[in-house]
Amino acid sequence: MAKKWVKFKRDFDNFKTQCIPWEMKIKEVESHFGSSVASYFIFLRWMYGVNLVLFGLIFGLVIIPEVLMGMPYGSMPRKTVPRAEQATAMDFSVLWDFEGYIKYSALFYGYYNNQRTIGWLKYRLPMAYFMVGISVFGYSLMVVIRSMARNANESTADGDDDNFVFSWKMFTSWDYLIGNPETADNKFASITTSFKESIVDEQESNKDENIHLRRFLRVLANVLIICCLCGSGYLIYFVVKRSQTFSKMQNAGWYERNEVEIVMSLLGMFCPPLFETIATLENYHPRIGLKWQLGRIFALFLGNLYTFLLALMDDVNEKLAEEDVVKNITRWTLFGHYNSSMENSTATPPPLDPADVPRGPCWETTVGIEIVRLTVSDILVTFVTILVGDFIRACFVRFMNYCWCWDLEAGFPSYAEFDISGNVLGLVFNQGMIWMGSFYAPGLVGINVLRLLTSMYFQCWAVMSSNVPHARVFKASKSNNFYMGLLLLILFLSLLPVAYTIMSLPPSFDCGPFSGKKRMYDVIQETIELDFPLFVAKIFGYVANPGLIIPAILLMEVLKMAGILATSTYIC
Repeated sequence: MAKKWVKFKRDFDNFKTQCIPWEMKIKEVESHFGSSVASYFIFLRWMYGVNLVLFGLIFGLVIIPEVLMGMPYGSMPRKTVPRAEQATAMDFSVLWDFEGYIKYSALFYGYYNNQRTIGWLKYRLPMAYFMVGISVFGYSLMVVIRSMARNANESTADGDDDNFVFSWKMFTSWDYLIGNPETADNKFASITTSFKESIVDEQESNKDENIHLRRFLRVLANVLIICCLCGSGYLIYFVVKRSQTFSKMQNAGWYERNEVEIVMSLLGMFCPPLFETIATLENYHPRIGLKWQLGRIFALFLGNLYTFLLALMDDVNEKLAEEDVVKNITRWTLFGHYNSSMENSTATPPPLDPADVPRGPCWETTVGIEIVRLTVSDILVTFVTILVGDFIRACFVRFMNYCWCWDLEAGFPSYAEFDISGNVLGLVFNQGMIWMGSFYAPGLVGINVLRLLTSMYFQCWAVMSSNVPHARVFKASKSNNFYMGLLLLILFLSLLPVAYTIMSLPPSFDCGPFSGKKRMYDVIQETIELDFPLFVAKIFGYVANPGLIIPAILLMEVLKMAGILATSTYIC
């Protein structure tokens, strides 16, 4: 019975392992490519789980109530395609730019009504929209900090295992309970890879080098990379400003309409390999070099993102100035319609068709469309790069090597290696775009869930079929806190633009759940005044001062981030 009980516990542990999504697939990747590549897929799986929860929040509390209990499509101007756009509203080129019927759907901010309660449940949609938008950041902050704390504890508990590394690996690595041939092959590959990782660590610890030459080359590499960062930032700003001119043209071509997304995607595709080439001058340990590469790509993406946002804010300010003119035109149109109807008949005038009502520019939907376009273009560029740069390249090398003038596998172009830093930073900044854009485009989180799900299968297939292990296989850090630290920083930086628009900019007058209010946060004061007792409303009125809340939130986040980073530095 004791033996049966031990076997049952072992089988149950195996069953629990198989129930973890993609666990066996990630173990297979780790056995052939090392723990550094596997850490990316573990991070991808974690990101998928977080986005699934965010999608449940937004879909269940915002989108579904509006679709089921809100006013249907065509009942009001914000839910109706304008008359001038209806002829082309279903064209593929229009839908591809997220215009036409997609623009006036539940995917974007402008579709939602400002009616205080909807349906027989008296559901407070504007309040729910605001609170869900805040909860997205709150939940994300909680899970990131919790994950960092758990990783730190695990790293502390592991202790020091640097003594007699090769002896331990030689005599204790094999698992004698393995009975499956495929599992045995994976275990053999894993042990071989772990020996390579330890050999690299040993070589780096005994390396002798010219310290003055090394310092000069590292300074030169950093100067070149700073020049690249400044050039990419200027290029983004120039392209975004020029796109505002193209948007006013009637017959702008496909490239003019998508120039910003194309340029940002190309910079994200070509700059990381350039940084990696320059980094060969520094000759860091692969693990340290990976962190430097991550930091540089992080600076590239961050500079591009904020340059894009600053240029986009200029466009938002133009649309806010345009709204004042359109608001007057709309009022005069409605006034003229009812006056002409009353002159011709004594009956109640017929309502004006929603498609004929003049519209404001709805700057929130414009911001959401730009972020969705950028996200979709990034998805397409990522998948096309994997397909062309990895799979087709591997097929060419594999089948043309027999009839070529030189050895394609050993020389140019050879098989591709998995780009850890580029893929990790792509995930981090894609998530930053999701956090920032979900307030203006609630359906964006659903697009990201599909993107992460397909990426897991597509990239696992690509890495096993088209990539080769790195020439210097190295062991990943015991904790993923470096990835989490970057994610925490991008979460904080994504919150800033959203907080600025909520607190400082007036919402559009004819679209979105906050239309008709001076500021978006007025929905909280309205709910407190109408739904709470008078003395509670006064207390909340003093406490809910935006000048008090925002600095407090920012200070708490800075202190938490500083504490986590200090703990991670101490552990490392």
